[in-house]
Amino acid sequence: MAEAADFQGTSASPARRWLRRTAALLAGAPLLAGLLQMPAAQPAQAASSDTVSVALDSLTPSAPTDGDTLTVSGTVTNHGKQPVTGAHVGLRVGPLLNTRSAIDAISRHSADLSAGTGSELDDKYTEKFSQLVPGVAEHFSISVPVDQLDLGEDGVYEFGVSLSGQTRAQPWDQVLGIQRTFLPWQPSDADTKTRTTYLWPLISTAHMTARTDADELQTPVFVDDELAKEIAPGGRLAQMLELGKDLDVTWVIDPDLLASVDAMAGNYRLPGNNGTTTAGTHQAVAKQWLAELQKAVVGKEVVALPYADPDLASLAHHGTSVTGSLSHLKDATDVAAVTVKTVLHVTPNTDFAWPAEGAVDPSIMKVATSAGADRVIARSDSLQETSGLSYTPSAARPVGGGTTAVVADARLSTAFEGDLTKADAATLAVQEFLAQSLEVNAQTDEQRSIVVAPQRMPSAGQAQAMAAALRTLQDGTWSQAQNLTAAAKATPDPNATTRIPSTYAYPSSLRRQELPRTAFEQIAGTQDKLDRFKVVLSDQSRVVTPFGRAINRETSTSWRGRATQGDSFRGDVETWLDGLTDRVRLIDKSETKLSGRSATIPVTVQNNLVQPVSHLRLRLTSMMPTRLKIGGKAYDEQPVDVSGGHSQSVKFTTSANANGRVTVFAQLYTEDGQEYGAPVSFDVKVTEVTPTVMLVIGGGVLLLVLAGFRMYTQRKRAAARQGEDGTDSAEGGSDAPEEGPGDEPGNPGTGGDRLPDEPGASSEAEDPEQPSDPAPDTAPESTGPSGTGERVDR
Repeated sequence: MAEAADFQGTSASPARRWLRRTAALLAGAPLLAGLLQMPAAQPAQAASSDTVSVALDSLTPSAPTDGDTLTVSGTVTNHGKQPVTGAHVGLRVGPLLNTRSAIDAISRHSADLSAGTGSELDDKYTEKFSQLVPGVAEHFSISVPVDQLDLGEDGVYEFGVSLSGQTRAQPWDQVLGIQRTFLPWQPSDADTKTRTTYLWPLISTAHMTARTDADELQTPVFVDDELAKEIAPGGRLAQMLELGKDLDVTWVIDPDLLASVDAMAGNYRLPGNNGTTTAGTHQAVAKQWLAELQKAVVGKEVVALPYADPDLASLAHHGTSVTGSLSHLKDATDVAAVTVKTVLHVTPNTDFAWPAEGAVDPSIMKVATSAGADRVIARSDSLQETSGLSYTPSAARPVGGGTTAVVADARLSTAFEGDLTKADAATLAVQEFLAQSLEVNAQTDEQRSIVVAPQRMPSAGQAQAMAAALRTLQDGTWSQAQNLTAAAKATPDPNATTRIPSTYAYPSSLRRQELPRTAFEQIAGTQDKLDRFKVVLSDQSRVVTPFGRAINRETSTSWRGRATQGDSFRGDVETWLDGLTDRVRLIDKSETKLSGRSATIPVTVQNNLVQPVSHLRLRLTSMMPTRLKIGGKAYDEQPVDVSGGHSQSVKFTTSANANGRVTVFAQLYTEDGQEYGAPVSFDVKVTEVTPTVMLVIGGGVLLLVLAGFRMYTQRKRAAARQGEDGTDSAEGGSDAPEEGPGDEPGNPGTGGDRLPDEPGASSEAEDPEQPSDPAPDTAPESTGPSGTGERVDR
């Protein structure tokens, strides 16, 4: 009530509130004093939180046997604000662990101080520090004979490394930090050994584009030069190869990776500025990596995934409703074996499908087997046991329809995920993997086949940890190596589950990473464009092969978690195909003027490809066939064949029926009637010459001819008359008047012939020409009076 009153501020004066608070403090003083005295009475109690972190950088041997000396090394770091005094690092051996769940529990709380890890070994197996300064890491290394660990029966033991000491605030000896791990103990060969199959994946992201240079060798263009970094010494794929060649593993390879490295071993190009490309320079690295891989796989099983490792779950959930999507998976499967055999000179196994993280449902199983694979690599956290088995069953599970689910163990398969760049994380991963493996073997006396399918693209640190664990396993006493085909053929456990989980059970975290339906629609659109383009090519392989492989890459599992990069890659493939298609196109045409009843219209087709194109037809269509017809009808078609790097003009005969402007469309078609490229439209301006105009023009020409003939006869007669007059004068003179200068033939004057356009000319000759009419070929005839005896045709 007092607290309510204080909160509401409506009762109890300030003096009364002060008295109540004072009384409460006095009443709690004895309890506070008792709490402060409790640690002094129990100096061995652990601190409530770890002040010091313990990093276990190495534990060798990882699985000791009789006569071995166990060496433990690492660092301790004081994260508190006060120095730790009287500190020492000690080793602790805990109880024998009898279940895989117990191993899981310790792994989840490996640094928890609240859980004990047995008693500390003898003081002589410790390393002491007078003081741990805050923020400074101190190295330690402790060696102890295995017989001093007091290990009993075979199995997995909890093992801990602890740091004990004092602080100024807590001046008593206590455990301030601890790191728990596992110590597998199987000093002699087990009566029954587990057959273990470990998949060693060589998979990468997409590195080659669909683009190739326009040369005879079709030099490939890469997205970037990141693949060279991966296969160079020290790179991720270089380490995977170096580590894997000495291990008993099954190689699981993406053929696209082999094809990319093989292409890099020859000439290859990289994107430059402004659409240009530059020469790649890592041919020697690629050749060396391939040569080493060819030697590493000799005598080993090689499993080839479908080309570019398609995302089966995305295809099953979003792609099957898009026409043609499953055909890409079939194509990727068919080309896989050929690629591996060509590059590595070994025949791979193509019977296995591997969905992302081994998660399956009925639709994924259906898609996975649709391309011919009859074995699907699943994982036990997807195909979970429902019959309450007390042991881990063998991997092979017949699930009906002749299909076998090869169920990888989830704990072993995920043991090396996460950041393992630091030595302490890698050491813990190795010890946990070995502990789980030994515990599986100890579950029953029946021999079983266990499959381990790690992450698709392990980092260099993860690969190193995997290799370290496998070397110990191969040299150990409870496991023997087996390839994947043998594991799939092993006798199934009749009590193991064969029920495929429903689609609703598929993990939502994985579903969010899938390719959307729009991605498959875009892929289908690109394939449709490729199908229309290839039919016009004389050498289809130059385009179909690089673009077919690029379309396979568009569905790759590697796009999970990289949606933006996947969108960009698909867009680039389609853009490059559009660019190639547009290199065979119609040239834009300006307005065409058509005079007369008929004429020929040329339309130009340009081919900027390096190869000839054919199987095309060019259709020219008149939008007003009543005014302008093409080949006597509304449209006409002609075949088109154009050599590489050339243009060809296709001529169409047209006929006009009326004057005016007509729009004409030109469109290329493939032989099956599919439109090819964009149409070109242009206007035709018809200026048709009618029969009336032709009669007028003909009449004018006739008049000019007649006028010329009249002038010729007049001048001839005039010349004859002048000759007669000259004879009379010689004989006695002539009574004809003398001609003046203006009376000479052809000169203007009062008495001679006049030109029709001069003043005084006859009005019958006045017919002015149109400014646009051409000058007549003959001179105008004279309209003056005729001479004596001249006959004028009327």
